[in-house]
Amino acid sequence: MNLPQFAAAVALASLALGGCAGASAGPQLPPAAFVATQEGPGEEYVIGPLDELTVFVWRNPELGANVQVRPDGRITTPLITDMPAVGKTPSMLAEDVKLKLSQYIQDPIVSIIVNKFAGTFSQQVRVVGATEKPASLPFRANMTLLDAMIAVGGLSEYAAGNRARLIRFDRDTGKQTEYALRIADLLKKGTSKANVGLMPGDVIIIPESTF
Repeated sequence: MNLPQFAAAVALASLALGGCAGASAGPQLPPAAFVATQEGPGEEYVIGPLDELTVFVWRNPELGANVQVRPDGRITTPLITDMPAVGKTPSMLAEDVKLKLSQYIQDPIVSIIVNKFAGTFSQQVRVVGATEKPASLPFRANMTLLDAMIAVGGLSEYAAGNRARLIRFDRDTGKQTEYALRIADLLKKGTSKANVGLMPGDVIIIPESTF
């Protein structure tokens, strides 16, 4: 191999290594502030399995109850057996309970309060791969990548944080999109532009370094 060919080979190898170590190519999400300048409500909550609920019936406390949604997605309260709850918002479930109780009392007023929530898979943010403790996190309004990484304990020792991916499903179009993330820059360098907003159902995949 002559000198020009050797120099070209070294240059190509350097580019390849740089590509492995640096941020990966792919669609980019707009940065999110470390501290939200304006808090706003999220989408109305959808009840999931194992959520803990309070069913309150005004002026009829004996018909209310503190219940946990069973793994099969149903709840049981006084006078109501096996009411489907999963996939409904609290207001939708309240209407269904009201309709059922109307068979026994006149014009019941029902409220559903979510005390502890897990959410459906479509409302969780899942973090998998090279992190200290992979987890499914209940989504909350104004949640960011930084919030999710704090919740899972950050990157593992051999994580390739700048090659991480965020997979997002668009319910309107039915399509899935992958976005590049720079988690190492966010956590180790404090790069504010690397902090992005999350959406219900996002999946964050963090690979391990190959060298």
